Order: sequence, then structure tokens, then C-alpha cells
Amino acid sequence: MKIRNVILSGAAGVLLSACNGMFSGIYDEPDTEKVPEYGFVTPVTVTGQGTVYIDATDYTKWVYIDFANRTVETTDVDSAAPAHWDIAVHRYDVKTNGGEVTETDAADFTGIATLPESFVKDEWTTDVIVTDMSTMMDGYLSYAESFYNPVLSRWLDVDKSTMPPIYTMSGRVYVVRLSDGRHLAVRLDNYMNGAGVKGYMTISYKYPFEI
Repeated sequence: MKIRNVILSGAAGVLLSACNGMFSGIYDEPDTEKVPEYGFVTPVTVTGQGTVYIDATDYTKWVYIDFANRTVETTDVDSAAPAHWDIAVHRYDVKTNGGEVTETDAADFTGIATLPESFVKDEWTTDVIVTDMSTMMDGYLSYAESFYNPVLSRWLDVDKSTMPPIYTMSGRVYVVRLSDGRHLAVRLDNYMNGAGVKGYMTISYKYPFEI
């Protein structure tokens, strides 16, 4: 993947320079707090759902999740993906491994009677996957070129029109049609750890998902 810098508009750059220090603490640094466990904290059961807990605090990393083998692997944004994975998370943006995604109206896995007909594939982007927020006060951001799924990435909306930004989880279940034809259902339950540091993701899942 190529890393590119994007210069912010002149007006925005002036505004950001004038507000030096205003954004301190808004974009959380990775926490040094030790947690008891990352990865598949709760395996899925026949009648229930499972839970995955990941550290997605680092802007330079992708976190690859393999639901079939219940493994989690973190790599640099410019490194090759592992051999087996289903979805990958970069901060709050998500991509699939050749899959496609639909957003349901349901808040839980048992509330889905039928699947929407519209599934959306990943899109190539050059200005979504931010790799360096520290340069924002200098008037530019650095991005990695990558695929991402615009539907699944809606599981968390970050409104940057106000400072500090407003974080709103959709609370909805998303169904991923994997490349092998099976379905995976996921819901974002939390985007912070116990200390309130953003980027620690708690994801409920059902795999394989069948109606």
C-alpha cells in the first residue's frame, strides 16, 4: 500500500494553526493499561453470540480477524495481509476479504428475519485510512491507499464538525457475505476501554450466521 500526505485546505490549515493546543487529548494515544485478554474473549455457541476484543488504537496498523479459526493478527498498514482472514479493522474503518456487506435494521442477531437484498463490496480509497494524526496541526494528514467497506464502517460515526468529535455507534447488526458464500453477522458494542481510551473495540459476532 502507498502512504500519501494530503494537504488540508488553506482556511482549515490557518484555523488549525491558530488553535494549537485546542485538540490536545481528543485523538487518544494508545493506553499502557494491561488488559486480561485480547482476541476471541467469548467463543460463539450454537444458540448464542461470541465476543472479540481488539486493540485498534494504532493508526499505522490493520487488525485482521479470522472468525473460522478464531484468530486475530495485527500488521503494519503497508504489510501483506495474513493468509486467512474475514474482516480487518483500522481504527474504526473496516475492510473485508473479498466479501460484501449489508446493514440490517436489527439491534441483535435474533431480530433478523430476512436479509436486505443490497450488499456492498469494498471500495478503493486514498483519503480514508489515516496513518498519522500528529501532523493535523501542520495542515495535512497522511493516508494509506487501501480497500475499505463503506457500509460496515458505518458501525461508528465520528462527527468531526465539533470539537471534541462526537462518537455515535449505529447499534445495528451488519451481515458480511464472505467470499466462500457463508455469512458473518457483527455488531460494534464498544469503541473504548475501561479507562475511556478510544480504539479498543468490543465486537459481538455470529459465525456462521444463518436465518
